[in-house]
Amino acid sequence: MSIETRRVLALHGGLVALLIGLHFVLPAYHHGNLARIMVLASYAIGYNILFGYTGLLSLGHALFFAAGMYGMALTIQHAGFTPAPGLLSGIVAGALISGALALLALRTTGVAFMIVTLMFAQAGYLTILYFGEYTRGDEGFVIQTAQRVLWGIDLSDPANRYFAALSLFAICLGLSLWLVRAPFGRVLVAIRENEERVRMLGYDIYAHKLGAMVISGTMAAASGAVYGLLFGYAGASFASVQYSIFPLLWVLLGGAGTVLGPFIGTLFMFYLIDLSSGITSAYMLIAGVTLVALTLFAPQGLAGEVRRRIWKGLP
Repeated sequence: MSIETRRVLALHGGLVALLIGLHFVLPAYHHGNLARIMVLASYAIGYNILFGYTGLLSLGHALFFAAGMYGMALTIQHAGFTPAPGLLSGIVAGALISGALALLALRTTGVAFMIVTLMFAQAGYLTILYFGEYTRGDEGFVIQTAQRVLWGIDLSDPANRYFAALSLFAICLGLSLWLVRAPFGRVLVAIRENEERVRMLGYDIYAHKLGAMVISGTMAAASGAVYGLLFGYAGASFASVQYSIFPLLWVLLGGAGTVLGPFIGTLFMFYLIDLSSGITSAYMLIAGVTLVALTLFAPQGLAGEVRRRIWKGLP
C-alpha cells in the first residue's frame, strides 16, 4: 500500500472516527442535526458520482430520493412490511426508476439532458399528488414509532438514529472512495474531461454513463428511504424541484469531483441557513450573499480549493 493511499484512507477513516466521537459530546440539538446532515450528505455523495465525476448535470434527482422514501413508506404503511423489506423496496424502486430514466435521458446531452431529468422528476412529484389517497399529497404521512423498529432496534431513539445515519454515510463514503479509485471510476472522470477521446480508446460511453446513473440513483434512493425511516415522515415536498437543486448546491459548495466535498457542502449550507435564520427573517439573503462569495473566491468548492492549493492527490 502506497503512502498516498494510506493518507487517503486515514483522512476518510478519520472523518468517520470523528463522527463516532461527536455522538458522545454533542448537545441534543446538534446531535439531531448531524444525523440529518449525514443522511442528506449520502444523497449528495450519490449525486456527486453523476455530476462531479461523470459530468452529467441532473435536475431530477429528487425523483430517486422520493422513490426510495415512498418505496419504503408506502410498503410499510399499506402493505404491512417491516422496516428491513421496506428499505429494500425503496432501494429497488430507486434502482429501477433510475435505470429506466437513464435509458431515455442518456439519448440526450447537455441542456436537453437537464430538461429531460427535470421533466421526469416533476412527473414523479405530480404523481405523488395525484395519488393523494395513498400518499396524502403535500400533507404527507407519519411513520409510527412502532413501525420504525429494525431488527429489534428502535430507530426513533436519538442514539440509534445517529448511528443508523452514520452507517449509511460510512457505506456511501466508502463506496464512493472505492469507485472513483477503481478503473470504472477513472473512466467516468475521463468521460467528464474528454468524452470523444475516451470513445476513440474503445470504451463504451453509454454503458459507463448508464452505470453511473444507476449507482447515483440507487444511492439517492437509499438515502431517501433511510431519511423517511429515521425521521418518521414521507411527504411530497421531498419530490419537489427544491430537492433536486439542493444536492447540486451541496456538491458545488463542497467541491464537485471530491469524495469529501458533498459532506462539507451539506454541513456548511445546513448550518449557514440554520444560523442566519436565527438572525433575521431574510436569512436567504445572507445565505445567497455567502454562496455568491464562495462561488467567486472558491470556484472549485471548499474541498476543491484544498486539492488545488494544498493536496493535489485529494480524491
